[in-house]
Amino acid sequence: MAANALLDRLVGLAMLILASTVFLYYTTWTLLMPFIEDEFVQSFFPPRAWAVRIPVILLLLGGAVVGSFLSLVMIRSNRKKAAKAAQKAKAK
Repeated sequence: MAANALLDRLVGLAMLILASTVFLYYTTWTLLMPFIEDEFVQSFFPPRAWAVRIPVILLLLGGAVVGSFLSLVMIRSNRKKAAKAAQKAKAK
C-alpha cells in the first residue's frame, strides 16, 4: 500500500512540474516576448499567431472529447432503459 502512495505522489509531482513548465513557457512566450528583440531568444518560441491558435485548438478538441463522452453515456443509458422496459413488457 505504501508503494502505491509513493507512486501516486511521484506521478503528482511529475504532473505538477510539467504543468508549471508549460505555464511558464506559455506566459513567457505571450507576455514577455513582444518586448524582447534578440533573435537568439526569439528562436526558442514559435510565431505569435500560434499563441492564439494552440489554446483554441485545445479547447475545440477538449469540447469534442467531452461532448463525445457525454453522448456515449447518454446512448448507453438509453439502451439500458429500453432493455429494462422490454423485459418488463415481456414479463407482463
